[in-house]
Amino acid sequence: MITDALLDHKWLSPAALALLVVLGPFAGSWLATRRRLTSWLLVLSLVPVAVTTLVPVDRELYELCAVQWSFPTPARVELMANLVLFVAPALLLTVLTRRPLLAGLAGLGLSGAIELVQALVPAIGRSCDTTDWTSNGLGAVIGAALGWGALWLARRTSPVPS
Repeated sequence: MITDALLDHKWLSPAALALLVVLGPFAGSWLATRRRLTSWLLVLSLVPVAVTTLVPVDRELYELCAVQWSFPTPARVELMANLVLFVAPALLLTVLTRRPLLAGLAGLGLSGAIELVQALVPAIGRSCDTTDWTSNGLGAVIGAALGWGALWLARRTSPVPS
């Protein structure tokens, strides 16, 4: 259902990515001093990740795990959506922990764990795919970089103590 909507409106994922790139650092900078709100938003940003990757679907699997290497482009709707899916959580985790490298690695690890669950639990009707992992990982790296930008912006705009 989500994939069908994205196929019908191929501009949605690139537009969401552009919006995150433009507004993410400013929103993250504002959130830098609001740890509780940032924590809640981080949890909320993980809901779509769980829903789109782990909720069982009714389909027959032809292979449990596909090993292929493709990178997301606007024409590859599903891969682009996988990239966008991990940008906000990584950005928010970077702002919360103030550790961009940790956030990027956490995104890579979470994506790997999701693919492992998909491979080991065929009953959920999802198959693991290395392109999903690379797309999610790239999204996590972009999110961590945006989070780093947000922290830099927060330091630059915070009032200097007298």
